Amino acid sequence: MMGKGRVSVGERKLVYEEVSEGDEGPARSHTLTRTDLVRYAGASGDFNPMHHDEVKAKAAGQPSVFGHGMFSMGLLGTAITDFVGVGNLTRYKVRFARQTWPDEELTTKVVVSGKRVEDGRHLVDLDVRLVNQDGEEKVVGEATAEVPSRS
Repeated sequence: MMGKGRVSVGERKLVYEEVSEGDEGPARSHTLTRTDLVRYAGASGDFNPMHHDEVKAKAAGQPSVFGHGMFSMGLLGTAITDFVGVGNLTRYKVRFARQTWPDEELTTKVVVSGKRVEDGRHLVDLDVRLVNQDGEEKVVGEATAEVPSRS
């Protein structure tokens, strides 16, 4: 939306006046596979053997190879932009709470925690989480998106 000399925010998914605290974005689920780990290592250049070499991971005291934190953050980031629209995310901050393991089903949770107008910008604050099939939190964070307004 254009208005008052402002440049349009990104993709129109949410409208400020139509979103409320407690609203949830659609959940995304993904079962983590060993192939995901290898593909992500190649794409990111992160070849830490803890993510792809079972023998080295076990020698280091791990039960198995485990997922890249940034892969998990990317899954959650995709769910956020699916909800608020591409180009609207202004802040995204997470804490990696626990490792992810092959065969875990990871599910996103994106919840509106507040909304505000700041310097003419219509901002929506989000509580964001990635959990496994047992509800164990893997990634916990917060994000802010600037969304269009009808005004």
